[in-house]
Amino acid sequence: MAKTFTCLYTSTSQLNSFIDLNELNEYPNLLVQVFTGIPERPFILKLQKELTDKLPVAHIAGCSTSGEIYEGRITEKKTVICFTAFEKTELKTFLLNRADFIDSYQMGQTLAQELAVFNTKAVILFPAGFDIDSTALLEGIYENQPEMVISGGLAGDNGLFQEGFSFTRNGITSDGLAALALQSGHLSVRSFANYQWQEIGKSFTVTKAEGSTIYSINNKKPLNILKRYLGQAFIKELPQSGTEFPFLLNYRGEKVSVFIIKSLENGAIKVNRKVKEGDTLTFAYANLEDIIDRSLQKLNELNHNPPENIFIYNCMARKQFARDFTEKELEMLQMIAPANGFFSYGEIAFRKGALPQMVGHSLTYLALSESIGESAKTRQDSFVYEKTAQFKTIASLTHLMHAAQDDIKELNRNLKMSEQNYKSLFDNNADFVYSTDLKGNFTSVNPSFVKTFGYSREEIMGKSALGYVRDEDVQRIRLHFYRALRGREQYYNVYIDAKSGETNLFQLKNIPITVNGECVGIYGIGRNITEQKKIEEKITELAFFDQDTGLPNRIKFTEQLEMEVKRARKKQKKLAVLSIDIDRFKIINDSLGHFAGDMVLKEISERIERVLPSGSYLGRFSGDKFTLVLSREATIEKVMKVSKKILEEISHPISQSKQEFIVTASIGASLHPDDGSDEHLLLKNADIATNRSKQQGGNRVTFFSMEMNQQAMVRLELESYLRKALQKNEFYLCYQPLIDLETGNLYGSEALIRWNHPKLGLVSPGEFIPLAEETGLIEDIGGWVLRSACKQNKRWQILGYESLSISVNVSAYQFQQPGFLQEVKMALELSGMEPQYLTLELTESTMLRNVEYSIQVMQSLQDIGVKVSIDDFGTGYSSLSYLKDLPINTLKIDRSFINNLRLNTSDVAIVKAIITMGHGLAVKVVAEGVETQEQIELLKELKCHYAQGFYIHKPLMNREFEEGLSKYAQTHS
Repeated sequence: MAKTFTCLYTSTSQLNSFIDLNELNEYPNLLVQVFTGIPERPFILKLQKELTDKLPVAHIAGCSTSGEIYEGRITEKKTVICFTAFEKTELKTFLLNRADFIDSYQMGQTLAQELAVFNTKAVILFPAGFDIDSTALLEGIYENQPEMVISGGLAGDNGLFQEGFSFTRNGITSDGLAALALQSGHLSVRSFANYQWQEIGKSFTVTKAEGSTIYSINNKKPLNILKRYLGQAFIKELPQSGTEFPFLLNYRGEKVSVFIIKSLENGAIKVNRKVKEGDTLTFAYANLEDIIDRSLQKLNELNHNPPENIFIYNCMARKQFARDFTEKELEMLQMIAPANGFFSYGEIAFRKGALPQMVGHSLTYLALSESIGESAKTRQDSFVYEKTAQFKTIASLTHLMHAAQDDIKELNRNLKMSEQNYKSLFDNNADFVYSTDLKGNFTSVNPSFVKTFGYSREEIMGKSALGYVRDEDVQRIRLHFYRALRGREQYYNVYIDAKSGETNLFQLKNIPITVNGECVGIYGIGRNITEQKKIEEKITELAFFDQDTGLPNRIKFTEQLEMEVKRARKKQKKLAVLSIDIDRFKIINDSLGHFAGDMVLKEISERIERVLPSGSYLGRFSGDKFTLVLSREATIEKVMKVSKKILEEISHPISQSKQEFIVTASIGASLHPDDGSDEHLLLKNADIATNRSKQQGGNRVTFFSMEMNQQAMVRLELESYLRKALQKNEFYLCYQPLIDLETGNLYGSEALIRWNHPKLGLVSPGEFIPLAEETGLIEDIGGWVLRSACKQNKRWQILGYESLSISVNVSAYQFQQPGFLQEVKMALELSGMEPQYLTLELTESTMLRNVEYSIQVMQSLQDIGVKVSIDDFGTGYSSLSYLKDLPINTLKIDRSFINNLRLNTSDVAIVKAIITMGHGLAVKVVAEGVETQEQIELLKELKCHYAQGFYIHKPLMNREFEEGLSKYAQTHS
């Protein structure tokens, strides 16, 4: 006979007295089960030592709890020690740590092999730790010992939300299990598990999982699902609340419970068993009415054939959810036999011939007797339970949930009928129709779809719809797909290839498929609009878009800007308008032709678009002018950042017609509302700012101001006067002497243009020359200067100064004109001057704009005897790399290096380097801007060839120059 003694532990002395009083040392097969509501390692180790010292041969196994059962009564945060003395049954304990095994399944297999050697009839398990996969553990045991009775429960933590402990006399673990094996041919073992789960609500699909961690359900974070259906309080109370509302999973043909034991920071959840993608889960609740009825039935059966001992492993959720019945149930069990145990986070349910399960909301017990064959005392009383008012409320709620579930089923039946009605419309629709699941895989296609694309239904079902569109459209269509899943109808056009390879444009509409308030996929409806689209695009293109770049034209851009201004005004936000003008683009057009120029502009437009931020709108107004609106974060800093990116992108070399060009741009910006209240003012003021950028040399950004507006008016007036200046003979030339530093002799002059306007007076060349280049007037003005200078120099030669030479500046625009060489020849022919007395001065930037073309023109000039000089040398970017290839006669050192030329300055080193380089290349070097005797002496010492400047003489009118020649001749005669 197995006899049980139960102690409610309070102290070491009380425990020792209890053991001595009941002479527990006298029993050879003594089982000690310890259930403690104090989940503290030091306390458990202390108690473990006390029991081991006092009972050195006893078999000890126990765990921490979420409530203890002491002689049929519930205790909290106490320690119950149950001593069971067996006469004929042998015992053995095991302590296993999960870290010693590959996984929980292997741990179960290993334990089963040990139990087989011991010839175990029943085993009691106390798993501890959330990382134990209880299902895998039980499978490992069951597959090796299918007939063995398994019982027990998962260690609790007394509501502290931490992992519990299991222990034997040999050790303690928080990530493993304690096991107790019972072996006897004389032992009667009866087990019972009372759990009744009722499914409720919709089904969910596991869409991402690994092991026992679920990362997404229905492509959503599991915590969001739980929060929606069970509330935030459920999540906060995990793992305790997880046993109240588990998931049900179809496993091996039956519904098994899946308990949520932990929530993770990334929105995932950890459960008590492995799950995989594709598993279907449903919420479940405990059917309390059925549980009570089944419990009373089993209690009465047990009462008619009572055991000697009852080991109880109860669910902590039942203690909370149905406290009154749980207390009465335990009292009834104690009336049958000594009933002790604990409340756990999961109980092991054993049924003969079936895989054991870790269940919840359950009462499980192990009823043991050694008196097999002896007549057991049968009790005649029947157990009944008077249901409380609270239970009646819960029962009503249960019926309500049943009815709701039945309503859902009825609704689904009605939905199927509706589906049949829709199917007719689906199959007979002239437009193609299809549906996909949440992953975008085809779930249905109508006959029109098959006809349109040539794919049979079998070829396409289950495959991703994205696999039939172009790679570049995938991201856009995926975006529309997800918007449709969120309940927003989507309309878009997309090119799709048919099975035959033919490509057409289709207009698609995506709408969500909603079932029970949840989106389960999308419908797609489409039609071929290829021809219609071609006609519409052609009409729109002709009316609103530039033919060369495809950008919005002036009409379209102004229309869009008007809308942006209204939006900005309503939201009280800033926006910016940028005018982008390509610097000196006319040179490219004139040298390569308009077709090549258009190709260059197309590439420039593409470059600009590459660096634009979101909220930008780019248009082409005309020629080489682009306009841009920035509607997001239109601060000065943002405009500057965008403008610099545009300038940088444009400045990269461009190859066209086997030639390489370096192009720059001028940008002007106006801001709404500061610089204009409507689109017309903003465009006008951005233009004004652009012109200021061009006046300052280009390749820069300028912001509009009222000062610029006034200057723009002055500029317009100046341009008007400039156009008439040539025909009104308002231009004249001055001549600045050039001397040979070695001899001090005058050898020539530089012709400099001046403009004397009757109203404006003398206008600086720095003002009107850039304007003349920008407007194209420089070609006529430059031709006049060249002809006039040659005639004047020839006149001086006739007067007796035969070796006198003349230098003439040539603008970049003029030099790049195809007829420039012919113009030089004509000037020489009209004047009668020999070519060797003419020097043409070109700036570095002029030559580097198109190096190959420049070299060709310069070589032609050399061939006819005209000399070529590089003006302002040292201010360019790439002069040294091209200098050796240029057919030139003279280098002219820029005045910026001469101005500060004094002994012991860095400019001496620069000037010396240029002069040395000139000697090495066998070209003459001219210093311009000489203003002191010290500079003259330094230049002589450095062996510079020629000089000019105010120290020698300022520019002179032709009459003054002639007088100077006369004086010079008398002095040197």
